[in-house]
Amino acid sequence: MMASPWIAALLAIFTWWFFTGAILLVVRTSDSGKEVAHGRSVFLSIPIAALGVAGLVISTAELNTVNVYISFISALLVWGWIELAFLAGIITGPERTICPNDIKGWDKFYRAYSTLMHHELLLAGSMLVIVIICTNGANTFGMWTYLILFVARISAKLNLFFGVPQINTEFVPKPLEHLKSYFTQGRITIAFPIGVTFLSFATACFAERWTVSETSAQAIGFALLTSMAALATIEHWLMVVPLPDAKLWRWMLPTPNTAKTGDNHEL
Repeated sequence: MMASPWIAALLAIFTWWFFTGAILLVVRTSDSGKEVAHGRSVFLSIPIAALGVAGLVISTAELNTVNVYISFISALLVWGWIELAFLAGIITGPERTICPNDIKGWDKFYRAYSTLMHHELLLAGSMLVIVIICTNGANTFGMWTYLILFVARISAKLNLFFGVPQINTEFVPKPLEHLKSYFTQGRITIAFPIGVTFLSFATACFAERWTVSETSAQAIGFALLTSMAALATIEHWLMVVPLPDAKLWRWMLPTPNTAKTGDNHEL
């Protein structure tokens, strides 16, 4: 059954939902705990990141069905730990204050970047390490999984800064409350069609490679990539279309101390 690319596509969707929910659960639980709770959750989850790196190293040697799944999950484990460290406020940037109302233009952009600088550097550094690990290997699907997440995240952050109609702040944790002052809720800018077009093109390319795959392992790998790129594209559209996608995770999370409202999810 796991040799079916359609099962792989469904698994990618479930994994995206489950991993997102698991991270949000840890973060919200830490929000309701002591001051050191966020740091403790990040420290205790370091073995998860190490497991992800080990999985990428092991799975890159040979292209087969098992290794494709291992590389995919491993890339998500590395990515998930970095996102947890960011949402916990442990690895963010040197700027941790609300943006003053009188700052505009490039000054505001640099200040916004400073709130994320260390996180961005860690994402880029991890991408470089993964590319080095996988480039000369037989199985590069883990690398492509990470690259999709990386590009989609950069595009999403730019859109949140420059402006989109729908911005959810419901899942913004306490350590990152200041980030909301850098979001711009309004008309879309050129950043949106660029991001959506690129992700849609990537989805189509991966889907085309899926249809012409010569082996089961290749078909599964491209099915996983197609699903991830499609989900990234949908997440971008949810910054424009008012749909209550936050309900996908709200039911599984503990009630926060202070209620926050929002319509769409984009972390």
